[in-house]
Amino acid sequence: MSIWIWVIIWIAAFFLIIAPVFLIPPAIYVILLVRTRKSKWTRKCSLPKDREIKKMFDDGLAWAEKYAANKREVDVYSGKYHLFGEYFDFGFDKAVIIIAGRTEALLYSYYFAEPYRAAGCNVLVIDNRSHGKSDGHLCALGYREYADILAWSKLLHDGLGNEKIFLHGICIGASHALFALTSDNCPEYMQGMTSEGMFTNFYDSLREHIKEARQPVFPALWEIRMYLKRFTGYDIKNDGPVFRIHKLKKPILMLQSKEDKYSLPEKAKELYARCHAPKRLVYFDKGRHSHIKINNSAKYDKFIVDFLREICDNGTVEDGVFGE
Repeated sequence: MSIWIWVIIWIAAFFLIIAPVFLIPPAIYVILLVRTRKSKWTRKCSLPKDREIKKMFDDGLAWAEKYAANKREVDVYSGKYHLFGEYFDFGFDKAVIIIAGRTEALLYSYYFAEPYRAAGCNVLVIDNRSHGKSDGHLCALGYREYADILAWSKLLHDGLGNEKIFLHGICIGASHALFALTSDNCPEYMQGMTSEGMFTNFYDSLREHIKEARQPVFPALWEIRMYLKRFTGYDIKNDGPVFRIHKLKKPILMLQSKEDKYSLPEKAKELYARCHAPKRLVYFDKGRHSHIKINNSAKYDKFIVDFLREICDNGTVEDGVFGE
């Protein structure tokens, strides 16, 4: 066999075996979860060519412009991280923290604010750790960021005079919210949460992302799991919302699209079943992952307003599943 045939064999082996095993998983990990430069995950629209994302972003900016007189810049320290946000003070005695998902910063969060203002909440939008102007380089899926939510809540309560704090989390932001509310340090003034597209564990969600990108699930999924275990100390397969939601004591409104390809609709039922807190699960027919409101705005907002008013009037909510 000539040397050139061996060269061809080795080149083929590299691209078919070695590259997928050693190069693709680290690249996926860095692309999805590591802020490698300050220009990554900024406050700008993440996908301006996506019609729905662009409309959500522009509608959010219009909301913020309408209430510009109510806005002020705020910041906190969470451990060594300096975090930045914007606070809209409408003169109420309660507030919501809107927690965006991976890749999105606070300008994106404006879009979700109106039902909370309508229900009598001041609004805090934040740059999550490693996003926007905030410090950090790793998206740790809520395993570490939950401490940031507690720090923001303390500012809202102790510094800005809000008696009750609610959380609204989209995708990974829902994980931040749940981990904060189930932590040992969760204060009584944190009253409940809304989740949109919350995954059971990131391992399952990541598998769907990798399949969608047409990349080999194995060994990429296994290797990324190892990277995250090393850098966060947590196992994304054996820890996550589905393993913690039983500890939740505060009311939760779960919003789920039947078209979600990453946080699968049948998994929402599993989260609902494991939750022992006052709970409400709402299914929507339309909307891809994190795009429920843009396709069902009136229904989306009404469920949030009704949920908050029920908590404030009765201290709890009646369990139920809607839109199955």
